[in-house]
Amino acid sequence: MATHKTGIRLFAKRFIQLLVSVGGFIYIFHKIPLSEVIEKWNTGMTPWIIAMLVAATLVMAIQANRWKGLSVQGPKIPFKTYYAYTAMGYFFNNLLPTGFGGDAVKSLAFGKNFNQTSQSVSAVLLARIQGLLAMFLCFFIALPFALSKADIPLSYTLIMTGASLACIILILLCLFSDKFPIPQFISNRLTFIAKLQSSLSIYRKHKKQLFLSALDSLWLQLLTLFIAYAYFRAVGVDIDISILVVFTSITTVISMLPISLNGIGVREGTQVALFTGILGIPAPLVLAAGLLGYVPLLFQAAQGAVVLLVGTKK
Repeated sequence: MATHKTGIRLFAKRFIQLLVSVGGFIYIFHKIPLSEVIEKWNTGMTPWIIAMLVAATLVMAIQANRWKGLSVQGPKIPFKTYYAYTAMGYFFNNLLPTGFGGDAVKSLAFGKNFNQTSQSVSAVLLARIQGLLAMFLCFFIALPFALSKADIPLSYTLIMTGASLACIILILLCLFSDKFPIPQFISNRLTFIAKLQSSLSIYRKHKKQLFLSALDSLWLQLLTLFIAYAYFRAVGVDIDISILVVFTSITTVISMLPISLNGIGVREGTQVALFTGILGIPAPLVLAAGLLGYVPLLFQAAQGAVVLLVGTKK
């Protein structure tokens, strides 16, 4: 009975998220005719789209390398295997109703196949948090420059400050999770928690791997920002780098709120609110640029589909 109720609640939540995403697109295209968006696209975008696809591939390679570096226990597994599972994660990220769904699928599948589930989950979890911290670092470095060029509401800075503090607390809780005893009635039912605590705490002895992983996260953030810069340049918008960093980071955080499917609909609305509402860039241009951001995501997901197809045949 409890399982049935949980299933109903989950379905209701996903349905509401779907409504938000669909409603967001309906609203934004009601305000901004699709024809005005499409006319901003032309063959001149090709070099920038190619650059985005190259950057997207580098992103996947660095993510795979970061995951490999954080795999401090167990057998040595080839880089290509980590890359394949990273690609698979992107495939499921575009199917599951949360941007973290692919992380869960790839880490659990990898752990099951190589008998190191707790370490796989720990490595992917730490990598995700480090990635967010790298984004916040770029945000706060760029913020003073952006504030000198645009009137950015204080509320956005407060949101980013709160989110960054939450990430710092979370990564400390992960690294020192073994210092927090779990009630026996919970540990008896969820035996995986103790293994996860052990896998997370072991990274305190592997500071070099944590540092190298943090460097990889910073490179990833810079590549992600380049992709954002490229899709704006593709539609002819030459935007200030500091403002791009700040607005892209804000958009990422707001899109992570579990109110829509993978931030779809919310992401586009936030971009228009920031780039049009504050900078005055025409909304059709902003939307045309933002929608190009799905091109590298689809490219990454396509690689994951190939991995699944080849794996199924084997």
